[in-house]
Formats: sequence, structure tokens, C-alpha cells
Amino acid sequence: MVIKQMFKGKFYYFSFRLLCLFFLQSFIYAQTPTQIPENISKDNDVLKSTNSNPGSIAMAKENLIHLGDLIDVDVIGSTEYDWRGGLTPEGFLNGVDFVEEPIYALCRSEEEVASDIAKGYSKIFKNPQIAVKIVDRSGRPVSLLYGAVKTPQRFQIRRPVHLNELLILTGGITEKASGEIQILRPPNINCDSKQSTKDEQTVNIGQPQEINVSTKQNDNSQNITVKISDLIKGKQEANPLILSGDVVTVLETEPIYVMGGVANPKQINASSKMTLSRAIAAAGGFTKDANRKKVTVQRREKNGTQTIEVDFERIKAGLEKDIVLQAFDIVEIARSGYEKRKFSAIIKTVEVPEKPSMDLPLRIID
Repeated sequence: MVIKQMFKGKFYYFSFRLLCLFFLQSFIYAQTPTQIPENISKDNDVLKSTNSNPGSIAMAKENLIHLGDLIDVDVIGSTEYDWRGGLTPEGFLNGVDFVEEPIYALCRSEEEVASDIAKGYSKIFKNPQIAVKIVDRSGRPVSLLYGAVKTPQRFQIRRPVHLNELLILTGGITEKASGEIQILRPPNINCDSKQSTKDEQTVNIGQPQEINVSTKQNDNSQNITVKISDLIKGKQEANPLILSGDVVTVLETEPIYVMGGVANPKQINASSKMTLSRAIAAAGGFTKDANRKKVTVQRREKNGTQTIEVDFERIKAGLEKDIVLQAFDIVEIARSGYEKRKFSAIIKTVEVPEKPSMDLPLRIID
């Protein structure tokens, strides 16, 4: 009986020790730090930490300091050395007191600028604590969208926005559109000057593709050309992000004029490969008194005006090729009972200003 109680006591004793050992190992394992995966960046740079998401990249760039921003510098524990102001055209903080060297802030994060200011104030304070904050972004340059759109507008961009969204906000593209959209991106206006449009598009789709988007750089500015047909097809590469300061122009077609013996004499937008037969059809076709054998095309040239006589009956019979018209051509169809014009036709046109007006309505996108 005594032996039985001894074995029973040892059993409970060893069970208790095993249970304590189990909880001890669990506690030690829980306190062991988890190793950071190699693909996670330890750098505090917001641009590197968002390189897999184009929208996050754009938002990160919008959170950097831009020209026109109002910056607040707070010296923790002191009010005498606090500062609020903007940037110089060169990108430096405009007039921070008690700092010998100017602080460059353009396209840098608030933390980076605060670190540089702390170094400058270290001669005055011991371990200064600096907080930098963008308090107002409304002074950033606006973006323009004009040309062959229903309602040209100015935009103050405060979040990532693509080309197609701005086109919708302007009411869409008109029939005068030539088929191309040009985007002018001035230097130093936004924080995207170091990354080409092609690189951004590669990020958007994962792999580069052959597209009708071209980018040229002149004097550190970018000129981006987008095909409207690619945008309509839904190609992501033809739908770039629009940044603060961008000037977007939906190019308009040049006119072709059809007059004389047609049902609806009018101005036609010159599209690619606009032939004589298509232009006449767009003007309602021939009238009953039209002389189809006497069609005149007046074409501008450097040294004057070229006159091309055409027999449309031969084109219809397939004996001659259909003429491809050019911008500003004047097509005149002779009419029976009317004398032939002795001089070239004069078309009065309204001159369109080359630069968009700054009186355009302003829309805030946030």
C-alpha cells in the first residue's frame, strides 16, 4: 500500500514538471523576435515602401513638399524659433532663422526636412526636437485641360487622378478632336521629374508593352503624346496620372471647307485620310444642279495657292484615284448656270488664342 502511494506521488510530480516545462518553452518562443523578411524594406522612404502600388506611389509623391506649399516648423519646447512659410523658386525654405546653410525642401518628406533643420539648430539647442508639417497645399500649381473638350477647366489636384477622369469632368471629347492628346509637364512643378512616363506605365501593368505613347524631354520638361484610340480601348499605358502643373491639350483637327454644289456647305474637321468623296458626302452630297465634272480644290502652299481641277465622274468610275485632302483645303463644286469663280475663295475664320485663359473654372479634386 505504501509502495503504491509512492508511485502515485511520483507520477503526479513528474506530470507537474512536464507541464511547467511546456509552459516555459511556450513563453520563451513567444518572446523570440520574428525575423523581418528580406523583401520588406527597412528604409523609412515612403516611395520605396509603396513601389508595388502605382496609386500609393502617386499619393506618396503628393505628400512630399511642393512649390506653393505652406510649411510649419515647430521647435518643441520653444515658440521663439518656430517658423512658417513657403519655398523659394529654387526649392529652399524661404527664410528659416538661425540656420546658417539654406534648407532644401522641394520634393522631400517632412521628416527629412525636420532632420536637416535639427542639425542647423544643434548649435543653439542640445538635441533639438523639430516637427515639420505641410499645413496648406492649396497654393500648388493648377493643372489645365483644354482644347477639343466640352468644358475646358483648371484642376487643383490633391489626390492621384488619371487622364480619363479629368476628361469625364470636362464633359468629354468633342468631334473636333484630332485623335491625340498632348501633356506638357514643366520641371520642378511636381515630384515626378525623375521618373519617365514609360517607367510609370511599366509599374501599372507589371510588364512593358508596345503602345502609342511617346515622351520627349526638352529643357527638363516632358512632352507626352497619347492616342485617343488607345485610351478608348482601355489601355492603361494611354491613361497616365495627371500631376500638379500639367497642361493637357486635346488637339483639334484643322478644317476643310466644302462649298458650291453640295446640299450642306460646311466646314469639316480634317481627319486622317479625308478623301474628296468622303468630304462631299459629309457635306450632304451633290445638289441637282452640281457639275460633277468641275470640282476645284484650292490648297495653301508656301508660295501661294495651288488649284487642282478634278473630274469627279472619273473618280467614281475608277479611272482616277480619289484625292486625299489636306488641312485648310477649299473644295468648290461648280453649279450649272453659275459662272466660275475668278478668284480664290476667302474663308473667314475665328482666331483661337494659343494659350488657355486663366479665367477657366477651377475644380478641386481631393
